[in-house]
Amino acid sequence: MIRWFKQLDGILRGDATRLSALKAGRIETPIGGLTVVTVFLGVTYGVCMGAYAVIRTGGTSNDAYMQLLASAVKVPLLFFLTLGVTLPSLYVFNALVGSRLSVVSVMRLLVAMLGVTLAVLASLGPIVVFFSISTESYHFMVLLNVIVAALSGFLGLAFLLRTLHRLTLSQIEMDRLTGTPPESADEFQGNDPVENVDDLITTLDPVGHETTGKARSVFRIWVIVFSLVGAQMSWVLRPFVGYPGMEFAWFRARESNFFLSVLETIATLFGA
Repeated sequence: MIRWFKQLDGILRGDATRLSALKAGRIETPIGGLTVVTVFLGVTYGVCMGAYAVIRTGGTSNDAYMQLLASAVKVPLLFFLTLGVTLPSLYVFNALVGSRLSVVSVMRLLVAMLGVTLAVLASLGPIVVFFSISTESYHFMVLLNVIVAALSGFLGLAFLLRTLHRLTLSQIEMDRLTGTPPESADEFQGNDPVENVDDLITTLDPVGHETTGKARSVFRIWVIVFSLVGAQMSWVLRPFVGYPGMEFAWFRARESNFFLSVLETIATLFGA
């Protein structure tokens, strides 16, 4: 288990996604161990999220403890279900931009992305617990968890785009070393053909620099798809926080949608 956490730490620090580590054109992260760590981090944040119900009832309600359990189960389930729904589209988009990543490499990359997302999410868990103790506003807690999840998702998806960019650059480098002409090195610059691939790698490799041209557009589309599916999936799996005084239920009846609910929560919180 400690070894798996060290591997996640290497991903967070960027050691596993440097160009030197991606020179074979694939990401070498273990799917099994990283999945276990990711689930653990999701459960950790779920406990922090569900703690609000326990704190509000003073720890005397069985329903509150059931809500804590439900939140711990649902948080990792939310992310993996979203990944399952959007995985086919990512693979197709990946093929459309000319990437030669295998299915296994794509899966490793996505699990690494979830690891980054849930590591950020779990790191913000103590803040959620703090506000659970210091406020009684249910609507504030719902909005806080939405913001925390959105921030974590943004950082995780930024990691995905950055790593895909570097994988593309590593494939160009491999083509150069094996004597295969880089098919579209100029595509990544946007204008004139690039004579020196090493210069291209040096120029485009800064952390946070996304792929350009068609690749950037296609993967931005997938990021939007993943975000929309994830948001609505959280609505399908609700409740996560647990409304005070309401009887516990694993799931609520189908009604409205995530986006309208957030607007209503904001309106209620600010007295609109």
